[in-house]
Amino acid sequence: MKRSTSKGVMNNGINREIGWELRPGGMLVQKRDIGDSSSGTMIKIKVSHGSYHHDITVPAQSTFGDLKRVLAHETGLQPKEQRLLFRGKEKEDEECLHMAGVKDMSKVILLEDPASKERKLEEMQRNQCVMKAYEAVANVRAEVDKLSEKVVALEATVRGGTNVEDKEFVVLTELLMVQLLKLDSTEADGEAKVQRRIEVRRVQSLVDTLDNLKARNSNPFSSSKDVVSVATRWETFELGVGSLCAPTPLQSSTKITQDWEVFD
Repeated sequence: MKRSTSKGVMNNGINREIGWELRPGGMLVQKRDIGDSSSGTMIKIKVSHGSYHHDITVPAQSTFGDLKRVLAHETGLQPKEQRLLFRGKEKEDEECLHMAGVKDMSKVILLEDPASKERKLEEMQRNQCVMKAYEAVANVRAEVDKLSEKVVALEATVRGGTNVEDKEFVVLTELLMVQLLKLDSTEADGEAKVQRRIEVRRVQSLVDTLDNLKARNSNPFSSSKDVVSVATRWETFELGVGSLCAPTPLQSSTKITQDWEVFD
């Protein structure tokens, strides 16, 4: 639509600016603002949007683009997300209501743009995945909190000089590894991924603590510096989750040869 302005109309002795616009069909008419009381007759349009119906009152000289801007406040759909159909045909934003045949109490159909609808659906699915990841990490955190309290209690017992059965360490370690596997199977992005990584490192730290306590428990009369630390070896994968892997077997330092020495 081409628009131009000119001066030359006298109103009560005062020159005022006149706006012109080119209507479909090549007709040049005076431009009227949708909010101007001089824009002429107001008409009511019945807009159908799925199972919803909206009664919209606009100046008869409005365009379909003007109608979309009004509908944006009613429906929450931005103008670029709207498609307006009148008499079975989609209308362009610059088309005028009255020139398309829209009158008082005419019916217009509002559809959401398919591409916009698909983007919203994808965004909704991403949000659901994020919330699912947050929930999964939160559940693991709650379980690790309980196991952490048991590790702290066990540590106090060992440091107090009381001998503890090895199965206490084994059971706690296995329970922690179960939580680590849950984290490993949780797909997460963004902040949820950061929270998952924090819990992974926390579980690894608790397992390492249990390894050290088990070594100390098996050598109660040795000083802390003489206790052999049996630390769990961790391997980091692309997801940033630590997993157990078997240590590489150590080769014996004894070399066996078949060189014989002949005596007289």
